[in-house]
Amino acid sequence: MYNLISFTGIFILMAFAWILSTNRRIINWRVIFWGTTLQLMLALFIFVVPAGSQIFLMVNDGVIKVLESSTAGIRFLFGRLALPPGTSNEAGEESIGFILAIQALPTIIFFASLMGLLYFIGVMPWLIRVFSKAFTRLMRISGAESLSVSSNIFVGIEANLTVLPYLNNMTRSELCTILAAGMSTTASSVLALYVFILKPTFPTIAGHLVSASILSAIGAIVMSKLIMPETEKPETLGIDVKPHYEKESTIIEAIINGANEGVKMVIGIMALLLAFLGLVALIDFFFKGIGLNINKLLDIHVDWSLESLMGYVFYPFTLLIGVPLSDAFEISKIIGERVILTEVKSYQDLATLLSSDILKEPRSAILAAYALNGFAHVASLAIFVGGTAALVPKRTKDLSIVGLRALLAATLASLMTAAVAGVFFNKGSIFLLGR
Repeated sequence: MYNLISFTGIFILMAFAWILSTNRRIINWRVIFWGTTLQLMLALFIFVVPAGSQIFLMVNDGVIKVLESSTAGIRFLFGRLALPPGTSNEAGEESIGFILAIQALPTIIFFASLMGLLYFIGVMPWLIRVFSKAFTRLMRISGAESLSVSSNIFVGIEANLTVLPYLNNMTRSELCTILAAGMSTTASSVLALYVFILKPTFPTIAGHLVSASILSAIGAIVMSKLIMPETEKPETLGIDVKPHYEKESTIIEAIINGANEGVKMVIGIMALLLAFLGLVALIDFFFKGIGLNINKLLDIHVDWSLESLMGYVFYPFTLLIGVPLSDAFEISKIIGERVILTEVKSYQDLATLLSSDILKEPRSAILAAYALNGFAHVASLAIFVGGTAALVPKRTKDLSIVGLRALLAATLASLMTAAVAGVFFNKGSIFLLGR
């Protein structure tokens, strides 16, 4: 029953995006058909076809092994503080518990450096062009936006550098698509952080996050073209374009530059968490104060925290993607809080739900992992709009106009990704919390 709900939810989410459209008379049926078909085919290959399942597990194990290698530098620098909860070192010293800033965030620096290396040797440009060509030819969108979307599967805001020569002349629909793709996918460097957080309770999380990022990239194209359909003619429509980037002179320079970018990312994440968690706590204080008086006046018992209020907003969408009724409100709260508190806090809360055995159905955790994928939150809206505007100052006004719609498209794309995963979920799957 829940698989059928998930399947139906895919089309209801697209209908919701169409309702929010800037021009409901224009519908790109080719994007809808191929976008939906590609997602379902990819999910079918991963979840049902034996060869796809084996590739999934190979990717998962590969990411885990690389992540384990990344902790060597962390242990050297921080010693006992770097020990994950429940472990000890050769000297017999036990972990003092989980410390996000020391145990998880530094992995971003390692992965950013690794990505720099893969770019230098040509692996990443090749992968990006494979996806870009497929999107351009099948969905008949512009080569520039295809290239940016494909880059976002693997990297973050820097993906727009690959289409820098085309940014100035992009249509508003193209700008909406590249912003939506940026906010609905997960950069490889940050993916390591989520894996670190969830791996103890969710051993196959790495494979799920990789597949979620690919599915969400496709979903971002579909949702952005429904919310802001193309009314102009892009200059690279149906044309393959090559990535634009400045290659370092040596492999060592590529590694150093990658590590430096990782440091900037870590500082940015820490700053956002410090600022937003504090501001939300302040807003929560006012909401709870007002809510307490309302509860007394009306003799009711309602949780007026911001987390619960956002949970109410996303509750219908959580049911729509196929989360079982018994777990729907818990999952809707962490999906809702992602919009305000970033996905880092939401993935931490998902890990807490799993370790506390609060969730009654494994399906709920799988779908939550897919729905939380990406940077679809208020903070990233400022980051992606501001970062892209810095590259093309002349388009600042247009970027500001399409920014909020791109955030809506990214949010719906993440939910669509979860619904697609829900279509092929089964209780005997090797993709559950364990193997």
